[in-house]
Amino acid sequence: MSSDIEIAQKATMQRITQVAAKLGIAEEHLEPYGHYKSKLSMAFIDSLQDRPDGKLILVTAMSPTPAGEGKTTTTVGLGDALNHIGKKAMICLREPSLGPVFGVKGGAAGGGYAQVVPM
Repeated sequence: MSSDIEIAQKATMQRITQVAAKLGIAEEHLEPYGHYKSKLSMAFIDSLQDRPDGKLILVTAMSPTPAGEGKTTTTVGLGDALNHIGKKAMICLREPSLGPVFGVKGGAAGGGYAQVVPM
């Protein structure tokens, strides 16, 4: 069985411009950090002032089980589920688990095959 880091290294990531486009965010509003991460410009944030507020779901203070259903796994699963039922949802992880860095499960491991990349 491959380790978390080996699985993550085999993943094919989408460029952040492709991900942003799915959300209706034009490339000129991105401040890129390489091809796979970026920050949004304040101009884009300011352009949303006339739109109704969205909803915020905060996942916090959960203790993971031996099977690894912790905060990151729950958050990624919730984002996937909301998108699956037609909601326009995205997730933000402040600090995914450091488990993969230390050679143990974590980082939305889901048995190792559900990865949050780049790590």
